[in-house]
Amino acid sequence: MSSRDANLKTIVEGLTFPEGPRWHDGRLWFSDFYSRRVLAMNEAGTCETIIDGDIQPSGLGWTPDGDLLVVSMLDRSLMKRVDGKLVKLADLSALAPWHCNDMVVDQKGRAYVGNFGFDNKNDDPRVTQVIRVDPDGRATVAADDMWFPNGSVITADGKTMIIAETYALRLTAFDVAADGGLSNRRVFAQLTEDAPDGIALDEEGAVWVASPRMNRCIRVFEGGIITQTVATGDRGSFACMLGGDDRKTLYICSCRGDHDALNTGGAIEAIKVNVPGAGIP
Repeated sequence: MSSRDANLKTIVEGLTFPEGPRWHDGRLWFSDFYSRRVLAMNEAGTCETIIDGDIQPSGLGWTPDGDLLVVSMLDRSLMKRVDGKLVKLADLSALAPWHCNDMVVDQKGRAYVGNFGFDNKNDDPRVTQVIRVDPDGRATVAADDMWFPNGSVITADGKTMIIAETYALRLTAFDVAADGGLSNRRVFAQLTEDAPDGIALDEEGAVWVASPRMNRCIRVFEGGIITQTVATGDRGSFACMLGGDDRKTLYICSCRGDHDALNTGGAIEAIKVNVPGAGIP
């Protein structure tokens, strides 16, 4: 375990398990798994509860019309918030063998949702698929043979998607076609000790990777060169996002202790970096 970065500041404490951070409309939005909440936080750390108690939320995104999309982990569904209420946009249970997790939503409102692929507490690991949900709710397989597809980003030109394969210790890239299809699968970065969870993209094409196994976030370029590390000490680092007015604040969702509803060891932490965020989300 690395010592904690001296420049890392705790912004919000007392969460159960924060995940899926997104910078949207001047605030950091994130899910808190076990309290079943989606929250939005300003730069001062003041939080507003957007969703409370309906589902166990994970990945977040928005439609082109501004409606919030939320992954419902346990019932393996994609939900849409309409007039303050959640409605089911797509049932993913036929395609997702176990809990759903992170998601990225492109500029046309197509959602790409990952899933565990297996019961991670009882079963041996096995491959699964990334699921694409079109704006009309139709769900199809976007990519298969994925080892726990997790955090994902899309480059600013909309032409490349990068997905964290947690159990393969790698970032995998795809070309994105005009119709949303994924092709030309390739390794963006093979990591040696970091199991990537949530990720964020910056203007230089580097990816910030949350690494819960190593209690840190790393900045990695295509090919696997790591240029910067932010250590979170005794806290696991599960997701990250570049936000703030200048997109130069690296927000980290961290957690210590047991991962359940009784845990209050989750936090949002932040540190300034030199290169702003880019692309989606």
